[in-house]
Amino acid sequence: MTSFVATATATAIATGEPLWRTIEQPLGLNVAVAAGGLALIAAELWWFLGRHGGGVAAGEGEGGVQEITITVDGGYSPARIRLTAGRPVRLIFHRLDPSGCVAQVIVPDFRRTLDLPLNARTSLELPPMQPGEYPFHCGMSMVRGVLEVV
Repeated sequence: MTSFVATATATAIATGEPLWRTIEQPLGLNVAVAAGGLALIAAELWWFLGRHGGGVAAGEGEGGVQEITITVDGGYSPARIRLTAGRPVRLIFHRLDPSGCVAQVIVPDFRRTLDLPLNARTSLELPPMQPGEYPFHCGMSMVRGVLEVV
């Protein structure tokens, strides 16, 4: 096989012909391929950057602390959490996914990083917050969530 490729390449170079030839495709096929590519790009942007659902409200924990359990299994569930402004928060992460990407959660607005052991529940305490959105993500910033404070 290697000698065939070498011979074909040497012949093409000696004759001045290109190493490949272009095959014209029907316009409909070109349009369909371009439209499919744009649709896949839009789906990817929606998946990674889009808003997915209205969020889940945190429950009442002991001492007036807002508390919610976030399951980490291929993503955060729930990924959007509604909180009440001016009250402390306890996020309980339950990691089921063995991949290294989700072994850590980062809350950049509070400069907090938390290691998440596999098959364990780990708590993160946050102080009372002002209204707004506070993102959190995995160590590689591929898996994301947001705290929506109202």
